[in-house]
Amino acid sequence: MTEVVDGARPTQRSQAKADRRAALLDAAAKLFADRGFNGVSIEDLGTAVGVSGPAVYRHFAGKQAVLAALLVGVSQDLLDGGRAVVERSADDALALRSLIAFHADFALGNPDVIRVQDRDLDSLADEDRREVRSLQRRYIEQWTAVLGRLHPSLDATVLRVRVQATFGLINSTPHSARTHGRAIDPATARPVLEAMAWAGLNAPVR
Repeated sequence: MTEVVDGARPTQRSQAKADRRAALLDAAAKLFADRGFNGVSIEDLGTAVGVSGPAVYRHFAGKQAVLAALLVGVSQDLLDGGRAVVERSADDALALRSLIAFHADFALGNPDVIRVQDRDLDSLADEDRREVRSLQRRYIEQWTAVLGRLHPSLDATVLRVRVQATFGLINSTPHSARTHGRAIDPATARPVLEAMAWAGLNAPVR
């Protein structure tokens, strides 16, 4: 969070510190995604943003703290964003479509973070891992609540399976789908993902 003095705008120093912290998290997402958490050093993180390794400690207690800030932060952002989407939607059908679009935006914009979470969640300290899991469960509950109102005949387990399968579809596509060795353009992938997610979530009950 950017420092604010007496309700005024952030100072130049505090803004620079916040910008450097954000740059470190962006660099960490790319480096951890490319090499894995254990393949990246504090010095690597510093070099990626043009500072020395020891300078990273001005922002984070260590490499594990960087990973925690990255994964806890994105989980909190998803929960907060999902809540805002539901609150501003006029009905449940619109809420579900908006949640799908929101999550597609996240996945297409943050493929590195998704790869890091899939591979390096267990590298978090126990407390941080529990927090990530708790935030994720609450995000899933937002989706299942909306889907349950649209399909009241489905039990809670089926609702969760549909939601988690949807996450699997949307999350995996940005870094797995390729055309001639190149990642598919998000503008091409987005409508396909959204249509398939909607169809899967609302598939007829057999």
